[in-house]
Amino acid sequence: MTSMRVAQVSSPGGKFEIVERELPQPGPGHVRITVEACGICHTDAAFVHDAFPGVGFPLVTGHEVAGRIDALGEGVTGWQAGDRVAVGWFGGHCGHCRPCREGHFIDCANLQVPGWAYPGGFAEAMVAPVSALARIPDELSAAEAAPLGCAGVTTFNALRHSAARPGDLVAVLGLGGLGHLGVQYAAALGLDTVAIARGADKKDLAHKLGARHYIDSTATDVAEALQALGGAKVVLATAASSAAMTATVDGLAHRGELVVIGATPEPLAISPLQLIMGSRTVHGHPSGTSQDVQETMAFTALSGVRPMIETMPLEEAGAAFERMLSGDARFRMVLTTGK
Repeated sequence: MTSMRVAQVSSPGGKFEIVERELPQPGPGHVRITVEACGICHTDAAFVHDAFPGVGFPLVTGHEVAGRIDALGEGVTGWQAGDRVAVGWFGGHCGHCRPCREGHFIDCANLQVPGWAYPGGFAEAMVAPVSALARIPDELSAAEAAPLGCAGVTTFNALRHSAARPGDLVAVLGLGGLGHLGVQYAAALGLDTVAIARGADKKDLAHKLGARHYIDSTATDVAEALQALGGAKVVLATAASSAAMTATVDGLAHRGELVVIGATPEPLAISPLQLIMGSRTVHGHPSGTSQDVQETMAFTALSGVRPMIETMPLEEAGAAFERMLSGDARFRMVLTTGK
């Protein structure tokens, strides 16, 4: 095979179209991956609409990639053709900026995100640096593994690096692409899990995912409800709503944490007094390195956590993208190539 199909957007805000491109060859320290599945993240919409600096067009986005290595570049060791691999938001790091020199690779000033730094996974094949590769366990299909490279690792990493310990009350704000995984991971980690969402109709789903408590944010004061349960050690804010995040702060226990992973440009309306009284903290949490992705997939396989996905073929990338934008997806759209 000398060519491949990709779903590309030719100009900012444009529609997806399927085109043929020459099959890329991996350079030194890189591998070529036959893509089997690629999740669709809301951040892909930001790339499509040119909301990040330096996004190139025509654009092939996609940073939740699962597939198999089919070619090795010069100097690659430890990997071989046929290995099942995932590539997530972390698509490589520079190694020389200050965060990298401190070992904080996910905070790299020159982070290489697939679809932003180089062509991503909305394609039949892609090339990635070996530093971006995570091994997929046998228990996970490609379609299940793909969303774990961003949605999965972000929620799992945020929880395992938070102040919460088994038995602590932890609330997950939102039950979407991130939140439905956050609730499952929180329960699997032994946390007393609260799901917060809009509407009574989501209660059964929340309990099915592992939540012991459900708060309908349209029917009750969220902070008061959390305090009635003893106060949350951690609120994992997956919903991209600053107002919804703000409403949880007074529900934190003393020395509680609001951990923000839902991306929105709107400011949080939190007063210094809310933080000072009770020694509360608010901080953001990024995704995770390739090793974090690998550990997320391993925990997922062992614990029985699974992303809830809808699959569509690559040639229907435009329709799948629109379904994600509409909020109708339950809960992660995944493109498949039939490879």
